[in-house]
Amino acid sequence: MTFKTEQEDFWAGSFGDDYISRNISEEYLASNLNFFSKALQQVGRPASIVEFGANVGMNLRAIKMLFPGIEAHGIEINRTAADELGKMIGSEHVFHGSIFDYTPAKSFDVSLIKGVLIHINPDMLQHVYAKLYESSRKYILVCEYYNPSPVSISYRGHSDRLFKRDFAGEMLEKYSDLTLVDYGFCYKRDKAFPQDDITWFLMEKR
Repeated sequence: MTFKTEQEDFWAGSFGDDYISRNISEEYLASNLNFFSKALQQVGRPASIVEFGANVGMNLRAIKMLFPGIEAHGIEINRTAADELGKMIGSEHVFHGSIFDYTPAKSFDVSLIKGVLIHINPDMLQHVYAKLYESSRKYILVCEYYNPSPVSISYRGHSDRLFKRDFAGEMLEKYSDLTLVDYGFCYKRDKAFPQDDITWFLMEKR
């Protein structure tokens, strides 16, 4: 598989494999159940969702528990993670490859991205914003590290692998028919349901 950026190759390889084992636990599932019950509260009962960078499906697993019967699809660059994801949502619902190579063939009630935009090459963000927008029938949920201005910070000893900025704000400026519906923050020191300092933004197409 040929990639356009160094970041894609990074996550498709052994580092992406190692990430899987660090993010599978019943505690993380419980935190995700709490997280998405709040972040998707204004959505009602969505019938379909697509997640960009779904990994092995810990987010979608929680969402499927909250909304039984929801049709879940995922895009995942790492082969090991994509195979595991397929066991949960069906391999026919998994696009194994780069987000940049994904072409939305249908729209979903919700398009979701969580902890992925922070790892995208900043020069390619506009392409991801477009795919999130085009994949959504009504709602877009962006859950990332927030910073009012773009910054790059070291990630587990690697440079140019983690970027913080106002992703949702950039989407709201890019698409005039997007409206901010809700937003919130989950702190890594939460005593019951910690997340890794994630700020989430729910936007609606009008």
